[in-house]
Amino acid sequence: MTTEYPPRLFGRDADVRAIGEGLLACTLPRAAWTHEAHLGACLWLLSERPDIDIDTEIAGLIRRFNESVGGVNDDHQGYHDSITRAYVAGVRLFLSETVEAGLAARVNALLQSDMGRRDWPLRFYSRDLLFSVAARRGFVEPDLGPLP
Repeated sequence: MTTEYPPRLFGRDADVRAIGEGLLACTLPRAAWTHEAHLGACLWLLSERPDIDIDTEIAGLIRRFNESVGGVNDDHQGYHDSITRAYVAGVRLFLSETVEAGLAARVNALLQSDMGRRDWPLRFYSRDLLFSVAARRGFVEPDLGPLP
């Protein structure tokens, strides 16, 4: 998990919504499911889809999407519960603090913030714990500090 290049930003609110809707409908191309797309979809879900209970549904949504594009959710690839839940906590915190109004502007500000970095969960987890099978399969409490 490194951040050696700038994030790919969203040009329009509709671009963010298309990612989120593509995730839900399992129509998003596999190649479009990037780090930026993960965070954009999370922010969109939290901001514009109050009918979806992120805490209970996010794992199933992402697992289903991964399988729909030929991916596998196992001990080594696919859905990672602890990373996902760390970012959900971070996106919630970001949303409580941001002054940006537009959807794309909020996502872009998130992507350019510390919380949007690919290595952000490593502030809370040791590398060994975060990349363990247990942390992938289910939520594991961080060992370096509490999530926000």
